Amino acid sequence: MTEETFEQFEEDEPEGVSLSGGRKRLFSKELRCMMYGFGDDQNPYTESVDLLEDLVIEFITDMTHKAMEIGRTGRVQVEDIVFLVRKDPRKYARVKDLLTMNEELKKARKAFDEVKYAGKKE
Repeated sequence: MTEETFEQFEEDEPEGVSLSGGRKRLFSKELRCMMYGFGDDQNPYTESVDLLEDLVIEFITDMTHKAMEIGRTGRVQVEDIVFLVRKDPRKYARVKDLLTMNEELKKARKAFDEVKYAGKKE
């Protein structure tokens, strides 16, 4: 592959997909930990982390745009995300698990706050 051909591929990249243009990396620390947890080196290559972050940002952006088009236009609601992942069993199961866990945490916090509040009254 000649350098000329490589430059052609760089120009074909859609605008806004790559964050390498000096923008702040939002998920680098978390992605490094996740990559290590899934078997990568403890200090993965920065290029690998950056590529993965670009993919994550692209996925989040794409899902957000799709979610804004369904349901109440211009707003993203949990039900919209569930609707979008309904045909992917792994994503659907993970979303349901996270929503269930979120509800359990809310209940636990509420119970803790009630016990804490009741303790102050006495």
